[in-house]
Amino acid sequence: MKNRLRIDKSHTEIVPRSTIRRVMRYLKTTDLEPPFLLMDKARIKSRARSIGKRIRNSKVFYAVKANGDIEILKMLSRLGLGFEIASEGELDQLVSIGVEPERIITSNPIKSFRFLRMARECGLNYFAFDSKDEVRKLHDYVPGANVYVRLAVPNEGSEWPLSKKFAVELDEAEELLIYAKKKGLNPVGITFHVGSQCTNIYNWNSALDKAKILWDRVEKAGIRLSILDIGGGYPIRYTKSVVDIPSIDRNINELIQEKFPRKTRIFIEPGRAVVGDAGIFVSRVHGKAARGDEDWMYIEVGVFNGLMESIGGIKYTYIVEGAKHTKKWTIAGPSCDSVDVIDKDVILPEPDIGSLILILSAGAYTTSYSSEFNGFSIPKTILI
Repeated sequence: MKNRLRIDKSHTEIVPRSTIRRVMRYLKTTDLEPPFLLMDKARIKSRARSIGKRIRNSKVFYAVKANGDIEILKMLSRLGLGFEIASEGELDQLVSIGVEPERIITSNPIKSFRFLRMARECGLNYFAFDSKDEVRKLHDYVPGANVYVRLAVPNEGSEWPLSKKFAVELDEAEELLIYAKKKGLNPVGITFHVGSQCTNIYNWNSALDKAKILWDRVEKAGIRLSILDIGGGYPIRYTKSVVDIPSIDRNINELIQEKFPRKTRIFIEPGRAVVGDAGIFVSRVHGKAARGDEDWMYIEVGVFNGLMESIGGIKYTYIVEGAKHTKKWTIAGPSCDSVDVIDKDVILPEPDIGSLILILSAGAYTTSYSSEFNGFSIPKTILI
Protein backbone atom coordinates (compact mmCIF):
# COMPACT_ATOMS: atom_id res chain seq x y z
CA MET A 1 0.00 0.00 0.00
CA LYS A 2 1.65 3.22 -1.12
CA ASN A 3 1.50 6.03 1.41
CA ARG A 4 2.82 9.55 1.84
CA LEU A 5 1.88 10.00 5.46
CA ARG A 6 4.12 12.64 6.99
CA ILE A 7 4.82 12.01 10.67
CA ASP A 8 6.14 14.89 12.75
CA LYS A 9 6.80 15.69 16.41
CA SER A 10 3.24 16.87 17.00
CA HIS A 11 2.00 13.38 16.21
CA THR A 12 4.51 11.51 18.39
CA GLU A 13 3.59 13.81 21.26
CA ILE A 14 0.04 12.42 21.07
CA VAL A 15 0.73 8.70 20.66
CA PRO A 16 4.02 6.85 21.13
CA ARG A 17 6.40 6.78 18.19
CA SER A 18 6.53 2.99 18.58
CA THR A 19 2.77 2.75 18.04
CA ILE A 20 2.93 4.86 14.88
CA ARG A 21 5.80 2.72 13.58
CA ARG A 22 3.80 -0.47 14.09
CA VAL A 23 0.86 1.08 12.24
CA MET A 24 3.07 2.16 9.35
CA ARG A 25 4.60 -1.31 9.06
CA TYR A 26 1.14 -2.85 9.00
CA LEU A 27 -0.05 -0.47 6.29
CA LYS A 28 2.90 -1.39 4.07
CA THR A 29 1.98 -5.07 4.12
CA THR A 30 -1.82 -5.22 4.24
CA ASP A 31 -4.36 -5.35 1.44
CA LEU A 32 -7.25 -4.81 3.85
CA GLU A 33 -9.56 -2.04 2.74
CA PRO A 34 -10.14 0.79 5.28
CA PRO A 35 -11.73 1.76 7.55
CA PHE A 36 -10.29 -0.35 10.38
CA LEU A 37 -8.97 0.21 13.88
CA LEU A 38 -5.41 -0.84 14.66
CA MET A 39 -4.60 -1.53 18.32
CA ASP A 40 -1.01 -1.67 19.58
CA LYS A 41 -0.73 -4.67 21.91
CA ALA A 42 2.52 -3.48 23.49
CA ARG A 43 1.00 -0.11 24.36
CA ILE A 44 -2.10 -1.70 25.93
CA LYS A 45 0.07 -3.95 28.09
CA SER A 46 2.28 -1.05 29.15
CA ARG A 47 -0.69 1.10 30.17
CA ALA A 48 -2.45 -1.75 31.94
CA ARG A 49 0.65 -2.45 34.03
CA SER A 50 1.28 1.19 34.91
CA ILE A 51 -2.13 2.26 36.24
CA GLY A 52 -2.35 1.83 40.00
CA LYS A 53 1.30 0.79 40.26
CA ARG A 54 1.93 3.58 42.76
CA ILE A 55 -1.27 3.14 44.76
CA ARG A 56 -0.98 0.78 47.72
CA ASN A 57 -3.49 -2.09 48.00
CA SER A 58 -4.93 -1.27 44.57
CA LYS A 59 -6.60 -3.56 42.05
CA VAL A 60 -7.38 -2.56 38.46
CA PHE A 61 -10.76 -3.47 36.96
CA TYR A 62 -10.73 -2.59 33.26
CA ALA A 63 -13.95 -0.83 32.17
CA VAL A 64 -15.08 -3.13 29.36
CA LYS A 65 -17.30 -0.45 27.83
CA ALA A 66 -14.22 1.46 26.62
CA ASN A 67 -13.36 -1.26 24.10
CA GLY A 68 -14.86 -4.72 24.44
CA ASP A 69 -12.98 -6.39 21.59
CA ILE A 70 -12.66 -10.04 22.63
CA GLU A 71 -8.95 -10.27 21.81
CA ILE A 72 -8.24 -7.23 23.98
CA LEU A 73 -10.22 -8.79 26.83
CA LYS A 74 -8.28 -12.05 26.48
CA MET A 75 -4.97 -10.18 26.61
CA LEU A 76 -5.95 -8.16 29.69
CA SER A 77 -7.23 -11.31 31.38
CA ARG A 78 -3.86 -12.99 30.84
CA LEU A 79 -2.27 -10.00 32.58
CA GLY A 80 -4.44 -10.71 35.61
CA LEU A 81 -6.62 -7.60 35.45
CA GLY A 82 -10.10 -7.45 36.84
CA PHE A 83 -13.05 -6.17 34.82
CA GLU A 84 -15.84 -3.65 35.45
CA ILE A 85 -19.07 -4.34 33.59
CA ALA A 86 -22.63 -3.10 33.35
CA SER A 87 -24.59 -5.60 31.28
CA GLU A 88 -25.31 -9.23 30.57
CA GLY A 89 -23.59 -8.85 27.19
CA GLU A 90 -20.31 -7.79 28.81
CA LEU A 91 -20.64 -10.52 31.42
CA ASP A 92 -21.25 -13.11 28.71
CA GLN A 93 -18.04 -12.03 26.97
CA LEU A 94 -15.99 -12.48 30.13
CA VAL A 95 -17.57 -15.82 30.97
CA SER A 96 -16.78 -17.04 27.44
CA ILE A 97 -13.05 -16.46 28.01
CA GLY A 98 -12.99 -17.95 31.49
CA VAL A 99 -12.71 -14.85 33.70
CA GLU A 100 -13.41 -15.84 37.30
CA PRO A 101 -16.34 -14.08 39.05
CA GLU A 102 -14.07 -12.68 41.77
CA ARG A 103 -12.33 -10.61 39.07
CA ILE A 104 -15.58 -8.96 37.98
CA ILE A 105 -17.38 -5.99 39.56
CA THR A 106 -20.31 -3.93 38.35
CA SER A 107 -20.39 -0.21 39.12
CA ASN A 108 -23.52 0.60 37.13
CA PRO A 109 -25.82 1.79 39.95
CA ILE A 110 -29.03 0.83 38.10
CA LYS A 111 -28.93 -2.72 36.75
CA SER A 112 -31.36 -4.66 34.59
CA PHE A 113 -33.27 -7.64 35.99
CA ARG A 114 -31.78 -9.92 33.36
CA PHE A 115 -28.26 -8.84 34.31
CA LEU A 116 -28.91 -9.44 38.01
CA ARG A 117 -30.23 -12.94 37.30
CA MET A 118 -27.13 -13.73 35.24
CA ALA A 119 -24.83 -12.15 37.84
CA ARG A 120 -26.29 -14.39 40.55
CA GLU A 121 -25.89 -17.48 38.39
CA CYS A 122 -22.26 -16.56 37.61
CA GLY A 123 -21.35 -15.77 41.22
CA LEU A 124 -20.66 -12.02 41.02
CA ASN A 125 -20.50 -10.41 44.42
CA TYR A 126 -19.64 -6.68 44.10
CA PHE A 127 -22.36 -4.22 43.10
CA ALA A 128 -22.69 -0.43 43.13
CA PHE A 129 -25.98 1.25 44.02
CA ASP A 130 -27.39 4.73 44.60
CA SER A 131 -31.08 4.31 45.44
CA LYS A 132 -33.39 2.41 47.77
CA ASP A 133 -35.10 0.72 44.85
CA GLU A 134 -31.74 -0.70 43.79
CA VAL A 135 -31.11 -1.96 47.33
CA ARG A 136 -34.43 -3.81 47.18
CA LYS A 137 -33.55 -5.29 43.79
CA LEU A 138 -30.16 -6.44 45.06
CA HIS A 139 -31.81 -7.94 48.15
CA ASP A 140 -34.19 -9.92 45.93
CA TYR A 141 -31.68 -11.08 43.30
CA VAL A 142 -28.30 -11.29 45.08
CA PRO A 143 -29.06 -11.45 48.82
CA GLY A 144 -26.05 -10.89 51.04
CA ALA A 145 -23.97 -9.36 48.23
CA ASN A 146 -21.14 -6.89 48.80
CA VAL A 147 -22.35 -3.41 47.85
CA TYR A 148 -20.81 0.05 47.57
CA VAL A 149 -22.63 3.36 47.25
CA ARG A 150 -21.98 5.82 44.41
CA LEU A 151 -21.12 9.25 45.83
CA ALA A 152 -21.56 12.44 43.79
CA VAL A 153 -18.29 14.35 43.34
CA PRO A 154 -17.21 17.37 41.25
CA ASN A 155 -16.51 16.73 37.55
CA GLU A 156 -15.06 20.13 36.61
CA GLY A 157 -12.12 19.73 34.27
CA SER A 158 -13.41 16.48 32.79
CA GLU A 159 -14.16 16.47 29.07
CA TRP A 160 -16.91 13.89 29.53
CA PRO A 161 -18.70 14.69 32.85
CA LEU A 162 -20.58 11.87 34.61
CA SER A 163 -22.12 13.75 37.50
CA LYS A 164 -25.85 13.92 36.76
CA LYS A 165 -27.19 10.52 35.71
CA PHE A 166 -25.90 8.68 38.77
CA ALA A 167 -24.64 9.25 42.35
CA VAL A 168 -26.02 10.81 45.53
CA GLU A 169 -24.91 13.43 48.05
CA LEU A 170 -23.50 12.70 51.50
CA ASP A 171 -26.68 12.51 53.58
CA GLU A 172 -28.46 10.20 51.16
CA ALA A 173 -25.34 8.07 50.67
CA GLU A 174 -25.14 7.53 54.43
CA GLU A 175 -28.82 6.61 54.62
CA LEU A 176 -28.46 4.17 51.75
CA LEU A 177 -25.51 2.32 53.29
CA ILE A 178 -27.46 1.95 56.54
CA TYR A 179 -30.56 0.83 54.62
CA ALA A 180 -28.53 -1.71 52.65
CA LYS A 181 -27.29 -3.26 55.89
CA LYS A 182 -30.84 -3.45 57.26
CA LYS A 183 -31.91 -5.27 54.08
CA GLY A 184 -29.29 -7.97 54.62
CA LEU A 185 -26.70 -6.75 52.11
CA ASN A 186 -23.06 -6.24 53.05
CA PRO A 187 -22.10 -2.54 52.64
CA VAL A 188 -18.35 -2.64 52.00
CA GLY A 189 -17.44 0.66 50.44
CA ILE A 190 -17.81 3.88 48.49
CA THR A 191 -17.33 4.57 44.80
CA PHE A 192 -17.15 7.80 42.83
CA HIS A 193 -16.18 8.99 39.36
CA VAL A 194 -14.37 12.27 38.68
CA GLY A 195 -15.50 12.23 35.05
CA SER A 196 -14.07 10.62 31.93
CA GLN A 197 -10.95 12.23 30.43
CA CYS A 198 -10.30 14.18 33.63
CA THR A 199 -7.62 16.80 33.05
CA ASN A 200 -7.87 18.35 36.51
CA ILE A 201 -5.80 16.36 39.02
CA TYR A 202 -7.49 18.17 41.91
CA ASN A 203 -10.82 16.49 41.14
CA TRP A 204 -9.45 13.46 42.96
CA ASN A 205 -8.56 15.62 45.97
CA SER A 206 -12.08 16.93 46.45
CA ALA A 207 -13.59 13.49 45.73
CA LEU A 208 -11.41 11.81 48.36
CA ASP A 209 -12.19 14.56 50.89
CA LYS A 210 -15.88 13.93 50.40
CA ALA A 211 -15.49 10.15 50.52
CA LYS A 212 -13.60 10.46 53.81
CA ILE A 213 -16.49 12.41 55.37
CA LEU A 214 -18.91 9.63 54.38
CA TRP A 215 -16.50 6.91 55.52
CA ASP A 216 -16.28 8.42 59.01
CA ARG A 217 -20.03 9.03 59.26
CA VAL A 218 -21.02 5.44 58.53
CA GLU A 219 -18.34 4.10 60.85
CA LYS A 220 -19.98 6.05 63.67
CA ALA A 221 -23.25 4.41 62.59
CA GLY A 222 -21.68 0.97 63.08
CA ILE A 223 -20.69 0.16 59.50
CA ARG A 224 -17.01 -0.58 58.93
CA LEU A 225 -16.07 -0.10 55.29
CA SER A 226 -13.08 -1.73 53.58
CA ILE A 227 -13.21 -0.72 49.89
CA LEU A 228 -12.70 2.62 48.18
CA ASP A 229 -13.49 2.47 44.46
CA ILE A 230 -12.02 5.57 42.80
CA GLY A 231 -13.54 4.82 39.37
CA GLY A 232 -11.76 5.87 36.22
CA GLY A 233 -11.08 9.24 34.63
CA TYR A 234 -7.37 8.93 33.83
CA PRO A 235 -6.88 11.07 30.68
CA ILE A 236 -5.02 10.42 27.44
CA ARG A 237 -3.58 12.81 24.87
CA TYR A 238 -5.88 13.76 22.01
CA THR A 239 -4.60 17.14 20.83
CA LYS A 240 -2.59 18.33 23.83
CA SER A 241 -0.61 17.15 26.83
CA VAL A 242 -2.43 15.98 29.96
CA VAL A 243 -1.38 15.05 33.48
CA ASP A 244 0.40 11.68 33.39
CA ILE A 245 -0.55 8.44 35.13
CA PRO A 246 2.36 8.39 37.64
CA SER A 247 1.49 11.92 38.82
CA ILE A 248 -2.18 11.03 39.27
CA ASP A 249 -1.32 7.80 41.08
CA ARG A 250 1.16 9.46 43.44
CA ASN A 251 -1.33 12.19 44.29
CA ILE A 252 -4.13 9.69 44.93
CA ASN A 253 -1.92 7.39 46.98
CA GLU A 254 -0.66 10.21 49.19
CA LEU A 255 -4.20 11.37 49.91
CA ILE A 256 -5.50 7.86 50.60
CA GLN A 257 -2.65 7.06 52.97
CA GLU A 258 -3.32 10.31 54.80
CA LYS A 259 -7.10 9.89 55.10
CA PHE A 260 -8.09 6.21 55.05
CA PRO A 261 -7.21 3.11 57.09
CA ARG A 262 -4.00 1.39 56.03
CA LYS A 263 -5.69 -1.83 54.92
CA THR A 264 -8.30 -0.12 52.73
CA ARG A 265 -8.61 -1.93 49.39
CA ILE A 266 -8.53 0.43 46.41
CA PHE A 267 -10.45 -0.43 43.24
CA ILE A 268 -9.59 1.45 40.03
CA GLU A 269 -11.75 1.31 36.87
CA PRO A 270 -9.71 2.68 33.95
CA GLY A 271 -10.96 2.26 30.41
CA ARG A 272 -9.81 5.09 28.18
CA ALA A 273 -6.34 5.16 29.77
CA VAL A 274 -5.74 1.47 29.02
CA VAL A 275 -6.68 1.39 25.34
CA GLY A 276 -7.20 4.97 24.13
CA ASP A 277 -3.79 5.97 22.80
CA ALA A 278 -3.05 2.40 21.68
CA GLY A 279 -5.61 2.75 18.88
CA ILE A 280 -5.33 4.43 15.49
CA PHE A 281 -8.23 4.51 13.06
CA VAL A 282 -7.26 4.05 9.42
CA SER A 283 -9.71 5.50 6.92
CA ARG A 284 -9.77 7.06 3.47
CA VAL A 285 -10.79 10.42 2.11
CA HIS A 286 -13.64 9.66 -0.27
CA GLY A 287 -14.85 13.15 -0.99
CA LYS A 288 -14.08 16.89 -0.89
CA ALA A 289 -16.30 19.89 -1.47
CA ALA A 290 -16.42 23.66 -1.01
CA ARG A 291 -19.55 24.75 0.89
CA GLY A 292 -19.67 28.53 1.05
CA ASP A 293 -16.50 29.56 2.84
CA GLU A 294 -15.85 26.06 4.23
CA ASP A 295 -13.76 23.26 2.72
CA TRP A 296 -15.21 19.87 3.54
CA MET A 297 -13.38 16.55 3.74
CA TYR A 298 -15.46 13.38 3.80
CA ILE A 299 -13.98 10.19 5.26
CA GLU A 300 -15.18 6.60 5.66
CA VAL A 301 -15.49 6.53 9.44
CA GLY A 302 -17.77 8.99 11.17
CA VAL A 303 -19.93 9.75 14.16
CA PHE A 304 -22.14 6.68 13.80
CA ASN A 305 -19.57 3.99 13.02
CA GLY A 306 -16.72 4.94 15.29
CA LEU A 307 -16.33 8.58 16.33
CA MET A 308 -19.40 9.21 18.48
CA GLU A 309 -17.41 11.07 21.15
CA SER A 310 -16.65 13.82 18.64
CA ILE A 311 -20.18 15.17 19.08
CA GLY A 312 -19.58 15.34 22.83
CA GLY A 313 -16.49 17.50 22.51
CA ILE A 314 -13.59 15.08 22.05
CA LYS A 315 -11.11 16.42 19.46
CA TYR A 316 -8.74 14.13 17.60
CA THR A 317 -5.36 14.54 15.95
CA TYR A 318 -5.14 13.48 12.30
CA ILE A 319 -2.44 12.45 9.85
CA VAL A 320 -3.45 12.64 6.19
CA GLU A 321 -1.74 11.84 2.92
CA GLY A 322 -1.42 14.97 0.87
CA ALA A 323 0.57 17.90 -0.45
CA LYS A 324 2.78 20.03 1.79
CA HIS A 325 0.48 23.05 1.69
CA THR A 326 -2.33 23.05 4.25
CA LYS A 327 -5.81 24.50 4.58
CA LYS A 328 -8.65 24.57 7.07
CA TRP A 329 -11.12 21.67 6.88
CA THR A 330 -14.46 20.56 8.20
CA ILE A 331 -14.25 16.76 8.52
CA ALA A 332 -17.41 14.70 8.04
CA GLY A 333 -18.28 11.02 8.13
CA PRO A 334 -19.80 8.85 5.41
CA SER A 335 -23.50 8.86 6.32
CA CYS A 336 -26.10 11.18 4.83
CA ASP A 337 -27.07 12.52 8.26
CA SER A 338 -26.13 16.15 8.96
CA VAL A 339 -25.13 15.19 12.53
CA ASP A 340 -22.25 13.20 11.07
CA VAL A 341 -19.66 15.99 11.38
CA ILE A 342 -16.50 14.98 13.24
CA ASP A 343 -14.49 18.18 13.48
CA LYS A 344 -14.21 21.76 12.24
CA ASP A 345 -11.39 24.21 11.54
CA VAL A 346 -8.77 21.46 11.32
CA ILE A 347 -5.52 22.47 9.60
CA LEU A 348 -4.39 19.60 7.35
CA PRO A 349 -2.69 19.03 3.99
CA GLU A 350 -4.82 18.92 0.83
CA PRO A 351 -5.49 15.21 0.20
CA ASP A 352 -6.33 13.45 -3.04
CA ILE A 353 -9.52 11.45 -3.23
CA GLY A 354 -8.59 8.01 -1.94
CA SER A 355 -5.83 9.29 0.36
CA LEU A 356 -5.35 7.64 3.72
CA ILE A 357 -6.21 9.48 6.92
CA LEU A 358 -5.11 8.27 10.36
CA ILE A 359 -7.05 9.27 13.47
CA LEU A 360 -4.88 9.10 16.57
CA SER A 361 -5.88 8.06 20.11
CA ALA A 362 -8.95 6.28 18.78
CA GLY A 363 -8.78 3.09 20.84
CA ALA A 364 -11.47 3.97 23.42
CA TYR A 365 -15.18 4.65 23.02
CA THR A 366 -15.03 4.32 19.25
CA THR A 367 -15.91 0.85 17.96
CA SER A 368 -17.71 0.18 21.26
CA TYR A 369 -20.13 2.98 20.34
CA SER A 370 -20.43 1.94 16.70
CA SER A 371 -23.60 1.06 14.83
CA GLU A 372 -24.40 0.18 11.24
CA PHE A 373 -26.57 3.24 10.79
CA ASN A 374 -27.23 4.05 7.14
CA GLY A 375 -25.75 0.66 6.18
CA PHE A 376 -22.14 1.57 6.90
CA SER A 377 -20.28 -1.29 8.55
CA ILE A 378 -18.57 -1.21 11.93
CA PRO A 379 -14.82 -1.03 11.31
CA LYS A 380 -12.84 -4.15 12.11
CA THR A 381 -10.47 -4.09 15.09
CA ILE A 382 -7.01 -5.56 14.51
CA LEU A 383 -4.35 -6.09 17.17
CA ILE A 384 -0.81 -5.45 15.98
